[in-house]
Amino acid sequence: MFVGLRTMLRRGLFQFVQRIAATEDAKVMATNTLRGLLHWQPDIDPSRFKMAQPLYDDLGHSHRAAQTGRHRNAIIITGRFRSGSTFLWNIFRHIEGMTAYYEPFNERRWFDPCTRGDRLDQTHKHVEDYWREYDGLDMLGDYYREEWTYKNLYMGSSFWAPEMKRYVELLIEKAAGRPVLQFNRIDLRLQWFRQNFPNAKIIHLYRHPRDQWCSSLLDPQCCPKDGSMERFVLHDGFYLRSWARDLRSHFPFLAEEKISHPYQMFYLIWKISYLWGVNFSHYSIAFEDLITNLESILKDLFCILEVDQFNIEKIQSLVSRPDLGKWQKYADDNWFKKHESTCETILEDFFASLS
Repeated sequence: MFVGLRTMLRRGLFQFVQRIAATEDAKVMATNTLRGLLHWQPDIDPSRFKMAQPLYDDLGHSHRAAQTGRHRNAIIITGRFRSGSTFLWNIFRHIEGMTAYYEPFNERRWFDPCTRGDRLDQTHKHVEDYWREYDGLDMLGDYYREEWTYKNLYMGSSFWAPEMKRYVELLIEKAAGRPVLQFNRIDLRLQWFRQNFPNAKIIHLYRHPRDQWCSSLLDPQCCPKDGSMERFVLHDGFYLRSWARDLRSHFPFLAEEKISHPYQMFYLIWKISYLWGVNFSHYSIAFEDLITNLESILKDLFCILEVDQFNIEKIQSLVSRPDLGKWQKYADDNWFKKHESTCETILEDFFASLS
């Protein structure tokens, strides 16, 4: 009796869901939910598909014909949080003829004096403010979306993001000098940036993951080597868990319940960010090399970027060299190697499954 009733209720429920799924509203909801996960696009070859010119003279034309931002020789810096990207941005900020934008996707909305505040990270030495390049660019608010900080952190080359594209274009177009844009949230979006800003040069900065992990904690005692994911929740100052939640649809191994220590989550995201950075940038720099061999690294970098005029003494005055190898105060080499080996095995299996 009960089995028959359960079967009948189950059949009724499924029929109800099927009827709802057949409606146009449900289709729109499903499309909006899956957009950014499936990356659906029309089945055409862009190299062979030509946009026809208007057949009638009185028809409107694309706004893109009048926009020159994508044709300027922009520089894009990409790096994870606590990788030294602020230091590299500040170097460009002190080169004549450059307009260096700090973290354009930051939720403080640098272009809006009402939201950006005046707070500075005290670990950012020789930085007076983050926002003066944004003054007068309030039109950016028409395009900015805070969800860029936590949603669709992976974007392939064909991803549809017109507001983001126009926002970046405006930054490039409005720059008084050569535009430099420093991001902490686009390592896994570099394919999209390469597609939409083909003339930009992308510089990738990375740092030793153990030191970067300790730096991201600010106070390492808040998440000790025997700490749990539950305890880390209160001290996740750089969006690690929100990144994992968004990226797990592409990288299932980031599911929080599968991770035994927060460093594993950090290392997995660090490694895939590194892989995307070295594969889709024009030039990669290790933070340790930048700090210890500043003049040599910058000469190579500026050669690639065709930057001829810079004052190396002025740039050297911006250096506040951190202690390297601070991770040794957090845990020993064997502890780190154990977690890193676990992560490397997961990554090897994952990428092998894609072939």
